[in-house]
Amino acid sequence: MNVYFDNAATTPLDPEVLDAMLPFLQNHFGNPSSIHSHGRQVRAAVENARKTIAHLINAAPAEIVFTSCGTEADNYAAFGSVRTLGLKHGITSKLEHHAVLHTMEALEKAGTMVLSYLRHDAQGRLDLEHLEELLSTHPRTFVSLMHANNEIGNLNDIAAIGEICARYDAVFHTDTVQTMGHYRHDVQQLKAHFLVGSAHKFHGPKGAGFLYRRSGLLVDALIHGGSQERNQRAGTENVYGIIGLAKALEIAYRDMATHQHHIQGLKDRFVAKLRTEIDGVEFNGTSAEADQSLYTVLSVSLPASDMNEMLLFNLDINHISCSGGSACTSGANAGSHVLNALNCDPSRGTIRFSMSKYNTAEEVDYAVDQLAKMYRQQPLKV
Repeated sequence: MNVYFDNAATTPLDPEVLDAMLPFLQNHFGNPSSIHSHGRQVRAAVENARKTIAHLINAAPAEIVFTSCGTEADNYAAFGSVRTLGLKHGITSKLEHHAVLHTMEALEKAGTMVLSYLRHDAQGRLDLEHLEELLSTHPRTFVSLMHANNEIGNLNDIAAIGEICARYDAVFHTDTVQTMGHYRHDVQQLKAHFLVGSAHKFHGPKGAGFLYRRSGLLVDALIHGGSQERNQRAGTENVYGIIGLAKALEIAYRDMATHQHHIQGLKDRFVAKLRTEIDGVEFNGTSAEADQSLYTVLSVSLPASDMNEMLLFNLDINHISCSGGSACTSGANAGSHVLNALNCDPSRGTIRFSMSKYNTAEEVDYAVDQLAKMYRQQPLKV
């Protein structure tokens, strides 16, 4: 059995998405900026994709800017807001993805703004009273807080965060890379200025993402050199990526209820079997709590063992692909900044299992059985 449980890193391409992309890989090759018929045909497809995405999140088409990925979109929101609007203060948390955390740190290092970190508890739950306290002192600021954590799966109440930000005239950006395509987002109800999507997180192609930017909030472009994307993002559009992005999000919204029920069932099965098969197993953050976590992510904390340093290697040998934390930091010696922020015991092993619509109950059982076998063969540390 060959099992893939690293869907928070990337997901397999949906065959329907590939079918939608193929004509633009093979036949419709015009540059969308060209005024001849080949270009106009492709331009129409790009704009239809923009309309599809806008409709799904209840935005206006002009509020959608296509990017290469979620990281670029996060950078665009932060750099554009701080530099264009003259914001001098930023608020984030130490649990954010590096696409946000490193960007905010770079702005502070450059002397562009002062950065404050929101408090959180031992499970990674954000302290929204602290957010209000910070905003009462710095009312016009840039706030960046993610919807769901990519490592531990914690869900943040971005509706409540948006309400607090609105009271203090703050600019609110939320990294929704892990939840776009898995939850419905309605930007008319959510008081956020920026949302982010990346196609490969919901069975679309790599290299295609988008930024929702609320109408009326004009910020400078991150990439210059052309008039594409209404002068907001220079460079020839990744046409087949954009087509795939729109199709993948359309499918995700169409089948969301069915897929959520299926994947939550797999996650519940994971939790129950792990608790039965491995003594001392725990779960990081709120990832084992169905009502407080992203249903696709389960962060497992395993008992101290000499085997923990080889966990991912041994699982890979047994044809199980998963992650020890965020895929973006795989191979780094510093370990997960999220787990460090939660003061997790470094002697315990951590595995992030992340699931998709293509996973099965049999795969869950196989992964747990292989993991339990490893721990039975290796004495635990006392």
